[in-house]
Amino acid sequence: MNKFVTSIALLAAVVAAPGLARAADCDVTIGMVLELTGEAGAYGTAGAKSVEMALKDFNDAGGLGNGCKVVTDTRDSQTQGTVAVDQATQLVNIKKVPLIIGGIISPMSIPMLTSVTAPAGIVQISPASSSPTLTALGRDGKTNGVFFRTITSDALQGTAAAKYALDQGLKKIAIIHVNNDFGVNLEKEFEAAYKKLGGTITSVTPYNEKQPSYTSEANAAMKDAPEALYLISYPVDGATIARAWISGGGPAKFLLNDGMNSSDFVKAVGAKFLNDAYGTSSGTTESDSTKYFNANYEAFSGLKPDAPAADRSYDAGAIAALAIAKAGKADPAAIKAAIPMVTAADGAPIHAGKEEFAKALALIKEGKSIRYEGVIGPIAFDQYGDITGPFRLWKIKDGEVTTVGEMGVDEVNKIKASLK
Repeated sequence: MNKFVTSIALLAAVVAAPGLARAADCDVTIGMVLELTGEAGAYGTAGAKSVEMALKDFNDAGGLGNGCKVVTDTRDSQTQGTVAVDQATQLVNIKKVPLIIGGIISPMSIPMLTSVTAPAGIVQISPASSSPTLTALGRDGKTNGVFFRTITSDALQGTAAAKYALDQGLKKIAIIHVNNDFGVNLEKEFEAAYKKLGGTITSVTPYNEKQPSYTSEANAAMKDAPEALYLISYPVDGATIARAWISGGGPAKFLLNDGMNSSDFVKAVGAKFLNDAYGTSSGTTESDSTKYFNANYEAFSGLKPDAPAADRSYDAGAIAALAIAKAGKADPAAIKAAIPMVTAADGAPIHAGKEEFAKALALIKEGKSIRYEGVIGPIAFDQYGDITGPFRLWKIKDGEVTTVGEMGVDEVNKIKASLK
């Protein structure tokens, strides 16, 4: 295997070499296009801090050798698909980055993938885009094999949410969902499972983002006396909808999607109205990486380690850096090929943090595969860049999001298979 330093020395003579972008003589720049502002700003802010922490740990462990580091060029998608595409295009065509981390949510990741990264063959890792459309694009051969994500698909979360709702006695439910790829797909998967498991859906109401009022949507969802509301949204609009629902006389019982696991949402609605609010999130299998992240993230970022998308964003950054080291060069095709080698089932276990990354770099120099066991647990990508994992079951109690259980992927798959 070519050593990274040797590769960089050869590449340094060719400044315009495809896929090479440098902030210093031999630093490798990767792109980040995250939702730092706008509706999903809380997710992107936490995600960016997590990636920065992972790269600091990696670079402090020795980085790419000879003082060479992995650094980022971070761009704000503003939670707008057109802006995400424009920023990704600049990173690929002008900065020549070999890899992009982003977006956080599916409506940002999908257009970046189809318009920019897949056609250019640039690796894209999303920490939190859960739409089943991303799997379908891979299955249809439209991703060029460059897409990976460190979150489970909503094809499974919809089933987990349906089972959890019924287990909590929510047998007659109305749905309000954001009218985008994420919301439409999660609603579809939930509805199919919920009905087959015996639940009744009284109404399904889509909404468009960033409206000043959602009174009409809330009133429409109240017909036929539902017992609860399944709100598939983001914190800002979600809080406005929840307030309209409560003020209009809707029952203060909620089922929430993963992105609503947000202190901003709780504060905006009022904790006293959310003591019967339940939710599901892509979960974690606790590892030494989880313990390390939980112990160190707040001091690094100023944010709580349970901030939305924080844990899996660290893993996205770690996998990106380790894959670049394994590839030995800033080449997208080589990095894509290296990702399975740093998450190999038979590889040496490696966890998060400077010391662990130093072990990983030593093994990589010896030409060995490693198995990065992340903050969310062991990570293994299938042929479409998907992972499997458990689902966290939570509820809001006295203003705090509290984990009350876990639903394993085997259980979810078993339920899903029984519904066919």
